[in-house]
Amino acid sequence: MNLSNLKKPYRSTEKKKRIGRGMGSGMGKTSTRGHKGQGSRSGSRLMRGFEGGQMPLHRRLPKRGFTNIFKKEFTVVNLARLAELGETEITPEVLYSKGVLKKRSGLVKILGVGELTSAISVKAHKFSESAQEKITKAGGKVEVIA
Repeated sequence: MNLSNLKKPYRSTEKKKRIGRGMGSGMGKTSTRGHKGQGSRSGSRLMRGFEGGQMPLHRRLPKRGFTNIFKKEFTVVNLARLAELGETEITPEVLYSKGVLKKRSGLVKILGVGELTSAISVKAHKFSESAQEKITKAGGKVEVIA
């Protein structure tokens, strides 16, 4: 690529639509608003989803269920992933620094998928029964953070 084969961006020199500038422009007289009606009047602005007085779609559709505002979202980490880290003391801060967790302040749950060969001490907000069992069997410690 050099200066001799550069092209301008597509539609970069297209002219702005100038409305209300006479009949010769093709957008004179009614200025692309059509004749009469709500949209032709000055100051006309319709609410989002307005369907000309017909019941809008978002009000016609049935509402189902609810959102539990007290729901706790846990980030799950498997034992196999903990074993890969090669640490003896594992906390949410260590997991964040190693890139296992995306958020520093999230809740962590340890699941029992995978095997442990060495004893590790794990601090997390929640543990599955199988994870607790495998960690203690390997000689490690489980500590639940409140």
